[in-house]
Amino acid sequence: MSRMCELTGKGVQTGNNVSHANNKTRRRFLPNLCHVTLISDALGQRFRLRVSAHALRSVEHRGGLDAFLLKADENELSMRARLLRRQIAKKTSEAAAAA
Repeated sequence: MSRMCELTGKGVQTGNNVSHANNKTRRRFLPNLCHVTLISDALGQRFRLRVSAHALRSVEHRGGLDAFLLKADENELSMRARLLRRQIAKKTSEAAAAA
């Protein structure tokens, strides 16, 4: 499993450690990934995802997993999140058509 956020696509970045003597050695900056369970209101299910702490704040800010996924760009999402997004979009369009 790669070190990437399933919702935002945030991944590993590289850079340098710079010492006091200005020596530079390569290093990796890892994203702050958390295993969280998020609830989809449209589907009525819980989903376990590996997301960054920043993405978790964004999900809360947008009003839940459904709102976040519907507004998110598909290119940033993982394959699992894309499938989930399509299911939510289908379910919400069916609900809107029935109303």
